[in-house]
Amino acid sequence: MGGICDGRVAVVTGAGRGLGRAHALELARQGALVVVNDIGVELDGTGRSESPAHDVVDEIRAAGGQAVANLDDVADWEGSQRIVNAAVESFGRIDAVVNNAGFVRDRMFVNATEDEWDAVVRVHLRGHFAVSRWAAAYWRDRSKAGEAVDARIVNTTSGAGLLGSVGQAAYSAAKGGIASLTLVQAVELARYGITVNAIAPAARTRMTETVFAETMAPPEESGAFDPMAPENVSPLIAWLVSAESAEVTGRVFEVEAGKVGVADGWRHGPTADKGDRWDASELGPVVRDLIGRATPPEPVYGATPAGS
Repeated sequence: MGGICDGRVAVVTGAGRGLGRAHALELARQGALVVVNDIGVELDGTGRSESPAHDVVDEIRAAGGQAVANLDDVADWEGSQRIVNAAVESFGRIDAVVNNAGFVRDRMFVNATEDEWDAVVRVHLRGHFAVSRWAAAYWRDRSKAGEAVDARIVNTTSGAGLLGSVGQAAYSAAKGGIASLTLVQAVELARYGITVNAIAPAARTRMTETVFAETMAPPEESGAFDPMAPENVSPLIAWLVSAESAEVTGRVFEVEAGKVGVADGWRHGPTADKGDRWDASELGPVVRDLIGRATPPEPVYGATPAGS
């Protein structure tokens, strides 16, 4: 197997099913040596199984690639270090981390529980932090030792993280945090030869195929292009992991079907400067004018259109 990732060593978290599995298979097809991390939980994060990670490793090896399984929890501090160590111990180094692991516990905000909130934020946001933190420390040490580092972190945010999604407050907050984390990582880690980008994918996974059943349904016609197949997202992952993407960092890409786009996030908008402290009674017309001159925000996913 060989391609644009030939010889690079990549960790993919949550790689036992869905998007993570597709990423791991594509990276291997492109020549990467892959650590397939997955603890085999159910959609809501409960349960545990070794089979998903080992099954993907078997697929990669059957196709002529190299891969090892890792069953550690991405959000466990020592476990996340073992994930990074698995790459170094198995293949001699690590070149990329693809943070993909996550689950959902959807609930309208007023009904959300503390445990549900903490569980979702833990696996998504803390999980992204923990694995990347250990990988970044490894690369920093290599850089300080005088080695040339050409490393990658690819994070997974979501349209819910960029725009919000009704019934997914915890998931949206965690994914929004990941988008912001990506920007900070890109600036802080550039000095060590590390680029950091994120994707906001739309594809058929366990998280989407029930909530958006009609949109995510595969085509009825045999052999037709399947827009929501998770494999459509993975070529961008492979390119971002490859040496070809060295000049790209701090970006969030939206990817769906055959479409790839760059998300245009928060920017400074219209301002009003009095040159002195405002009185609260003055601000009504000022704020209304600013909103009138600002670009209207994109609608939150699932929001009821105004006037309906």
